[in-house]
Amino acid sequence: MKLTTKGRYAVTAMLDLAIHASDKPISLADISDRQVISLSYLEQLFSKLRRQGLVQSVRGPGGGYRLSRDAENIFVAEVVDAVNEAVDATGCGGSQDCQAGSMCLTHHLWTDLSNQIHFFLSGISLADLVSQGEMHEREHAQRQLDKTNTTEFLNFVSE
Repeated sequence: MKLTTKGRYAVTAMLDLAIHASDKPISLADISDRQVISLSYLEQLFSKLRRQGLVQSVRGPGGGYRLSRDAENIFVAEVVDAVNEAVDATGCGGSQDCQAGSMCLTHHLWTDLSNQIHFFLSGISLADLVSQGEMHEREHAQRQLDKTNTTEFLNFVSE
């Protein structure tokens, strides 16, 4: 199974847009800098995302992109689909000619897996990913605080 760079970058860029959402649009240059994705590649991806109605573009000075709807209502599968990316676990790309022009014995297994992955991604919104990231940041901050407190305690005890 393979999700190519196109799909991963599209999801990453949309998540960046969701994280930095505000009243003003976000420039692709800002996303490019933060996520280390080529600006020209982002332009191609956002052209597709805009055509599929997932983002809105704002022209002029201070222009950029914003999500076309709330992050709770944009799902990862939509983003992947919008950039013409298929999550396909079959060896034949779904064409059923896996084994010398015939369907292999496990074709239906891999097709079902592909469908389950798409279904799974259809249940994850950008908002889910944003809150998941915030939770990880809080956990990391708490671990850092715990380490600092432990170090200070050990220093105090050893004095």
